[in-house]
Formats: sequence, structure tokens, C-alpha cells
Amino acid sequence: MKRAWIKMVLLAPLLLSGCKGFWNPAGSGFTLSNSGALNVSPGATSGNTATITVTPSSSFTGTVDLTCAVTAPSGAASPVTCSLSPTSVTISTSTAQTATLTASTTSTTTTGNYEITMTGTSGSATAATAVCVTVGTSSGTCSSASASGNFYVLSGTSISGYSIQAGSVKAISNSSYSNFTAASAIAIAPSGNFLYVATGSGIFLYTINSSTGALSQAQGDPVSSDPLAAAIQVDPSGKWLLDASATGSLSAIPITSSGAQDASRTSQSQPLAGTAVRGGIAISPNGALVAVALGSAGTQAFPLNAADSISPIGNPYSPITKPYGSAGAAVAVAIDPLSRLLYIGETVAFPSSTTNSGALRVFAIASNSLKEFTYTNSTPYAPVGTGPHAILPVSTGGYVYVAGWQGGSAGAITGYTVGTTALTQLPDTSATGTLPNGLAQDNSKNFVLAVSDSGTTLSAYSFDSATGQLSSPLTNSSVSNPIAIVAAP
Repeated sequence: MKRAWIKMVLLAPLLLSGCKGFWNPAGSGFTLSNSGALNVSPGATSGNTATITVTPSSSFTGTVDLTCAVTAPSGAASPVTCSLSPTSVTISTSTAQTATLTASTTSTTTTGNYEITMTGTSGSATAATAVCVTVGTSSGTCSSASASGNFYVLSGTSISGYSIQAGSVKAISNSSYSNFTAASAIAIAPSGNFLYVATGSGIFLYTINSSTGALSQAQGDPVSSDPLAAAIQVDPSGKWLLDASATGSLSAIPITSSGAQDASRTSQSQPLAGTAVRGGIAISPNGALVAVALGSAGTQAFPLNAADSISPIGNPYSPITKPYGSAGAAVAVAIDPLSRLLYIGETVAFPSSTTNSGALRVFAIASNSLKEFTYTNSTPYAPVGTGPHAILPVSTGGYVYVAGWQGGSAGAITGYTVGTTALTQLPDTSATGTLPNGLAQDNSKNFVLAVSDSGTTLSAYSFDSATGQLSSPLTNSSVSNPIAIVAAP
């Protein structure tokens, strides 16, 4: 069914498209984050502290007890020790509280990379964050982080939840459903409490257990009856579910705080200039823009105003962004965490003497207009392969990653540092499975996740926020032909 759906929907547009803030289970009531990695000399008494921040969510109040533990290199002598001050914080308002982590060494401490994990506990609620500590100098990175937040992987017929525990990708109990027909897209609410799955029977709502990550179907009837939703996403306010449909329309579906369709408001639709591609929608974090990839028709951007209860989608930006190459197609879109840049992944956008490969186009977002970066040699940024079918701007460190592939061979992720007027390619690429088509960053900001439609299907890479480099991946090949991935916020 999945292959038939792809052919039907995407015939014209070609193919579809460090250690900071460790494991924070969605909805735990609070999250932990840290001020970043440390680099200290053996025996140093300065530069060896980091700030640990406890941020409440969901109206949480109470006392959070803090502990720390050190993971040392194998065979380390006089390893790093840790301490926290204070060892507990009290949350009484929405204001975050902080503690100071001290990483202590001696003159005989073995040089290398250590990882200190801080855990916060309040009743049954827990959260954690990890700080990378480099003692002396080291060519390696702190890539031993052992846990992640929750993420969810969609195939054409099923959905399953996963997290990384003890360095392994593990399924979340009671998070799998396999009764879909022609599933096409997935979206998660900004609260992390709800999940939407687009299928051949419409878009269905699932609730996420805040403690375990387990899923349960919220209602029998779909939130939307659209059987051809190519890409969906919830706006940052949580008031609208945006549906970019293969029928050639962009719809805003009103939703309530419980995730269901809001009967007190009406849906709004805007015509698209072409057919939306699978996964081809992005909403800016500030909620002011929605962009849709339309294959050979290009990319269309619309102003968005969630406060408008009648017509949240404005008239489209003009002119439409046509493909860079005459035979090209827009297959992916993304918007950076500062709502400053629009990224478009296109096929046939990087001409060369031997082949026309895919590339990444970058636009500065202004009021009702887009201004494209000026590229070196007048060509966009070329990732590996025929086309960038997934784009991931990460919130830590100013990086953007692009998953591309060539024919039926294994794909790769190319990373770039993001400047104000240009991107700079990172020195190394990261191998993926065959046909990578989805990227996400888990809420610990410690892992970049990739799914591929063939071969090794789910890969998790430790992310070094200092360098932007990705480690060799953890893999899980039990996921069958995934088409999309989302991570709990």
C-alpha cells in the first residue's frame, strides 16, 4: 500500500522527499539542562564548574533532588569526581532554578573524556542532563551518552516509539500500532502530549503517556478525513493542525488543548500551486510562517497567524520559489530555530560536469518576502546524493544537517555550520541506511536520529555541540521501511 500511495501522490514531483541537556522525558514536570562542556587540566581548581538548570513545565511545583555520577574512560586512574551545590532545588513558581556542578580532578587524573550525568528526582518524576568533561587534551569527543528522550517512527502501516537506554535503541512499551492503511505523515504537539498520524482513512489522534511515552488512540473518528495528507505539523501555539495535502490544498484544522478537533472554530484551506510532497511542510518556531515543498512546482510560503480564529493562513508569498534547476523538484523544507532562515532541499540543483545532484537552498525570511543567500560559484550547497530528502536545523550550536542519497545505495548526512550570510560544510559526513528520508533531534539535544526507507532503517548519532560532528551510529533494523520520524519536545 505504501508504494502505491507514493506513486499516486508523488508521480509529478519525483521522489519524496555534544552533550548538552541530556534525557528529559516529555511531560515529566521539569527538565534539566546544562551550560555546556568543560575542558580542565589535571588538578585544576578553576574552569571546572557548570550551571545545571531545572525548568518546570505543566505547572509543576515541588522539591527536586539532584545527584551526579561520572562515566570514566576505561582504566582511568584517579578519575574525575563530581559534586552539586545545592543538592536540591524547590520549584514554587514558573521560574527555573539552578545548581552548580563541580568536576574535581587531581594531578594524577587520567586525561581523556569523562561524562557526568545529573539526575533530578521528585516523587516519580525524573529528568537528566549530561556534561562532557575533557581532562587535558583529547582528539575524541564525549560521545558515550547513554540515554535520550522519546521519539516515534512511522512506516506505511505502523507506528512505534523508541528511546536510547544504556547506549542501545529500545522500543517503548505499549507504543506500537500496526493497523494503518497507507500511512503518510506524522506530527507531534508542542506540548508533547499528542501525536497525529495521517493515513489513507484520515488523520488520527493519539495521546502520549507523560511518564512512559506509551501511546493510546484518543478517539475512533479522525481529526480530519483527508485521505491524502502528504505532510502535517502542529503550529507552536497548539491551536492548529496544518495539513499539506496531495489534493493540492493547505488546510488549518482547529484543535483544542486536548488535541481533538475544535468544533467551535472552522477549518480554513488555501490552494497550493502544486502537489505537496511527503514530509514537505515546515512551520517557523515563532509561528509566523508555513512553507510547503511542491515537487516540480517549487516551494510555497504563507504567513501564519494562530490568533486569527477564522483565517490563520494568509495569502502566499509572491512569487513562488521555483526549482533551481529546470528539471529540479523541491523535496524537503525546514526553518531554523530562530525563525530566520528557510531551507529548501531540491533535486538537480547542483550542476556538475558528470551529474546534476541535489542541493540545499537557503533563504533569509523577511516580512512577506524571502531573500536567497548568495552562493559561492553561484550554486547552492551540495550534500551527498541526488537530493536532500530530509533537513534538520538543530537548536544547539548553529548547525543544519541534510540527508541525501544516490540511487539505491546507502545515503549520508552532511552537516553545515550556519553563519549570517553563508553556510560552511563540516569536514565529515555520516553514513545512513539506504534512502534516508527523515531526520530529528531528540529533546536531550544529545542525539540526531535518522530513518531510511531501505536497509538499516533507524540510526542514532551522538551529537557534539562544540564541533557539530556526529558519532558512528547506534542502529536498529527492526523498524520496517520507515517513512517519517518525530521526537518528543
